[in-house]
Amino acid sequence: MPRYEYRCRTCGDTFELSRPMAESAAPANCPAGHDDTVKLLSTVGLGGTSAQAPAPASGGGGCCGGGCCG
Repeated sequence: MPRYEYRCRTCGDTFELSRPMAESAAPANCPAGHDDTVKLLSTVGLGGTSAQAPAPASGGGGCCGGGCCG
């Protein structure tokens, strides 16, 4: 079952709920009982690694970087 992250606008806490996708837009109460919450966008499920990609080599390829513009 997917997990969704929410933030309470009243107390500022963030929390997660497991619920079916069909209920993803349903209101959620924070653990402290407040009902003014907002669903956050989650980066969970995005692939990749934590290492940064190497910087592109200078002067290589492309019209503006490869000298084909004139």
